Amino acid sequence: MSSIMNMKMCRQQQRGFFLYLFLFSMVIFLAKCSQGLGESVGTKLELIHRHHLQPMTKLERLRQLLHSDTIRQRSISESLRLKKIRNTTGRRQVLENPNATYYHPDCSNSSRRDKSGCVSGKMTMNSGADFGTGQYFVSFSVGSPAQRFVLIADTGSDLTWMNCKYRCHGAQCRKKTRKRRVFRADHSSSFDTVPCSSRMCKIELASLFSLTRCPSPHTPCAYDYRYLDGSAALGIFANETVTFGLTNGTKGRIHNVLVGCSESSTGQSFQEADGVMGLGYSNYSFALKAAEKFGGKFSYCLVDHLSPQNVSSYLIFGSHKTEYSITTHYRMRQTELVLGVVNPFYAVNIKGISLGSIMLKIPAEVWNVNGGGGVILDSGSSLTFLTQPAYQPVMAALKLSLINFTTLNLDIPQLEFCVNSTGFDESLVPRLVFHFADGARFEPPVKSYVIDVAPGVKCLGFVRSTWPGASVIGNIMQQNHIWEFDLANNRLSFGSSSCT
Repeated sequence: MSSIMNMKMCRQQQRGFFLYLFLFSMVIFLAKCSQGLGESVGTKLELIHRHHLQPMTKLERLRQLLHSDTIRQRSISESLRLKKIRNTTGRRQVLENPNATYYHPDCSNSSRRDKSGCVSGKMTMNSGADFGTGQYFVSFSVGSPAQRFVLIADTGSDLTWMNCKYRCHGAQCRKKTRKRRVFRADHSSSFDTVPCSSRMCKIELASLFSLTRCPSPHTPCAYDYRYLDGSAALGIFANETVTFGLTNGTKGRIHNVLVGCSESSTGQSFQEADGVMGLGYSNYSFALKAAEKFGGKFSYCLVDHLSPQNVSSYLIFGSHKTEYSITTHYRMRQTELVLGVVNPFYAVNIKGISLGSIMLKIPAEVWNVNGGGGVILDSGSSLTFLTQPAYQPVMAALKLSLINFTTLNLDIPQLEFCVNSTGFDESLVPRLVFHFADGARFEPPVKSYVIDVAPGVKCLGFVRSTWPGASVIGNIMQQNHIWEFDLANNRLSFGSSSCT
């Protein structure tokens, strides 16, 4: 009996020893593999990016969002105030007649057709909630061969850039960038810098903050790009090739896309991204460059802003109808898209807001984009800002529906009204509707304006802004809707959707 027991113990020890050898060998193997990949732009950098995610409570995240949003909104209002000065310079003008010859007719650029007779370009789009940010991220492949990055989708800016290394050698090139993937310009055969002596650098890119320094004619044109929230990116301009998926399952490319190779950046906005995709209305934005190939349209469908990273939708160039995974619950509605008033922003003509079928008393000048007011649709802002004459009646009406809930002081000045949400039911809240001047109606879900900010806590998701100034419809209000920007026909289409 004892000999049998000894044999069993011996076999167990042998199995344990071999298991240890196997695991130890795997560790050594993976370590060598990761060292071998250190010079490439592959999986290792992506793993570093994911590994360094910092946990953040909902309240901490909200405070950070409000700080950036508030600065951004003030700058948008200032841009509207100065629009006459900016437009007279001619430096921010887009095409005077985009309907004429600039955009290709819908899908005429491609001989490849799917069953609907049209092919569109698409890029994966996710909420940044897992990264502790209120932005939406889009997957972006650039260069030859393509290098993949995660960029912030921003309809309020016009430069597309990524963290970048240009003409670096030796140890400096191998130096790891904290939490970030880096575009290696020297590894791309299609990377073509813009000379600082060119007219493009001196005049056309002045609106993108090109710098005047030019030590030699062929020195790359440099920029110091400034954002509305105080963030900045410094680098050089270049033309590159962008690769993306098509809705028929193949790949497409756009050549000579203006991009920024940013060697440094500052600001909270870029903490968890590799750069920014400029989707604003501007001659050199990626939105216009891609849209000209696909019928003058682009669209996005924003999943719930608290969705984890594995829940995704698409940023689409061309008709959204070619992407069968995105469907609307009801028919799409259309309204005028106001372009060129205050580039690079997209403005809309609102005539009022109703709550529970009651039109609120808001002065008409609040909505006049050609005066001191107006409304901007902005994917780069999280919350929705209303100028004082609109904010006051909206908040007063919504507070009445939550009068039976215990109010809370969260020490967040921008959020005026928060409650203990125990027992909350959306049916208690009147439906809010944005009424457009041409009769279209946008009815967001209740969760987009009575928002979750912490476990058991909800707040009214509007922020007061000064008057005169612009109101901003942020991405939380836009969630669970598809938004199609028809730049060729100055039309905005939208419809309710799960976006997945």
